[in-house]
This record gives sequence, structure tokens and C-alpha cells, in this order.
Amino acid sequence: MSNGATSSKREIVVSGIRSTGVLHLGNYFGAMRNYVRMQEDYDCYFFIADWHSLTTHPDTKGLSGSVHRVLAEYIACGLDPAKVTLYVQSDIPEIAELYLLLNMLAYKGELEKTASFKDKVRQQPENVNAGLLTYPVLMTSDILVHRAVKVPVGKDQEQHLEMARNFGQRFNHRYGQEVFPEPYAFNFGHELLKVPSLDGAGKMSKSENQMATLYLNDDDDLIRKKVMKAKTDAGPTAPNTPMPDYIENLFLLMRLVSDDSTILHYTAAYNDAAIRYGDMKKALAEDMIRFIAPIRESARELEKDKGYLHKVMREGAEKARISAAATLQLVRHAMGMDYRFLS
Repeated sequence: MSNGATSSKREIVVSGIRSTGVLHLGNYFGAMRNYVRMQEDYDCYFFIADWHSLTTHPDTKGLSGSVHRVLAEYIACGLDPAKVTLYVQSDIPEIAELYLLLNMLAYKGELEKTASFKDKVRQQPENVNAGLLTYPVLMTSDILVHRAVKVPVGKDQEQHLEMARNFGQRFNHRYGQEVFPEPYAFNFGHELLKVPSLDGAGKMSKSENQMATLYLNDDDDLIRKKVMKAKTDAGPTAPNTPMPDYIENLFLLMRLVSDDSTILHYTAAYNDAAIRYGDMKKALAEDMIRFIAPIRESARELEKDKGYLHKVMREGAEKARISAAATLQLVRHAMGMDYRFLS
């Protein structure tokens, strides 16, 4: 499969995951599963977003280890470096240039209204930096630098993707050339999936609610401990009682990793008002272990092979820069900033 934007006729896909923390079940089902499916049919550019991580984690002491870990987990989840372009965001300086240029078309008011900015201001009031405010512009640059049309993102990123479309359209209109296509979320015909936390309070997170999040490097005992602590209640008192949200969340998690017979058994037990949540959680925990353990062990072996990971990063950066440089050439021409070629 060719990854060069100039020679490929396949649709281009771009997405990335921040390098902070450890990948979790939400990352896998919200994005990674799609990445693996896409690699056979699309020109895929998947990156590790180390610049993005600086908006909330300016201390870079552990960044190198995090980048290696996320790359190993990418590959352990099924991505093939021979089929997709895997790279580190900061290895592509063209992203920073496009980010600078698009910032001239982004306005303070619209950036301040984004849900993610409001959340982060609330979470880290002592670190409201310019990078945090312009996070959607950098995300736009990540996508548009390869002129991607499909972006496999989680539900929490839909607003940012809408902003990416707006910034691309704004650029095209301002400079009178159709440089950028309109990217849209792509999830193989299904709704974008938001994997709930085990405590029923929001979604799984890399940095928050760690005991309510299942990470792809959790060991078996920790998985059991977390699942058994999942929020439940005394159970329905009458048949066919509507499920509270936190019980629906438990069934959603089961549908991700359990077989149909297990799901049907516990659904029927709930509808008959005869469910034993302890038994359900034990079954869910063992199914989670069967799902997570192979990814965890593969990633740990890959992390040990730094030479291989560095080779993947180097080759990925080379491929990604070919695509990014072609886009920046179009951008500079549209803006009239390719001075060496103007008469």
C-alpha cells in the first residue's frame, strides 16, 4: 500500500492519540478498532500526539517512555507499520507551520466556546495556556496536513472535527482555492462510541477516574478488582424494569467483549428481575481479561525492542513528511507565499 499522498488514489484517513497516560478500552473501541479495519482499504496516517499532550502535561520527563508505550500499543492492537504510516506528531514540522497559518483564521470567541477548553479550564485553572485554547486548530492541522477525508474519532471529538471543517472551508474561501477537503467522522456505519467508566460517571479516561477505567496494560487481578467495583444496585424489583444508566453501561461493556450467549443470559435475568450482579461482573471481568491480556503482553514485548520502535518512527516520519510537504506547497501557493516562484 502506498502512503504517498501524490500517488495514492485511496481516501486518506488521519487520526491520533495523545501520548500521555496509557491507552484504555475507550481508546480501543472509540478509535483503535476502526484504525485496524481501515488499514486494508485506505491511506492511513496514525500519529502519537505529543504536542497535544503538552497543553495539559508540560513536564516532559516521562514523555519519551509514553511515546514508546503508545506506539507499542498501536502495533499490539493490530496496526501494521507496512500498511499504515505511524509517526510522532513532533517529527512533522509541516504540522506546526500549518497550525501557525490556520491560527490567523481562528477567533478567540469561537475557541473559548469549545467544550474541551471549558472542561480543561475547570480542571486546571492554573494552566490555561494558549496551546490549550488553540487545541482545535492544532487538531485541524493534524488532519488537513494530509488532506484527510475520514477521521476515526471518539464522540468527544465531534465538535473539534466540525471546527476542522470550518477552518478548512474558511481557508478555501479566503484564498479562493479548494486546497482542503471536508473531513468527517468515520466509524464503519455505526455511531461514534463513547465507552462509559465503571462508576457510571462519564467516560473512561487516561488521567482521571483511574479505578473506573480499564487500561490496555492492566494486569488480570487489577481488571477483576476494577470490574467488581463497578456501580450497581440491589437489582430490579419487578420484571422488565427500565435499566438505570449505570446498569446499561455495564451491559454496554459486556457487549464489547462477551459472546452473545452470555449477553442474552444476563439480559434475560435482568428482565426476569432475577439478576445477580456479582455473577454478571465476575463473567464480565473474565471476558475483559481474555480481551485485554493478549494486547498487554504483545505491547510489553514490543516496548523492549527500542530499535524496532525507532525504525517504525523514522520510516513513518519520512512517509508523513512527503504528504505534509505536498500540502504545504499548495497552501503557500494559494496564499501567494511561494515567493521564489512568483514573477
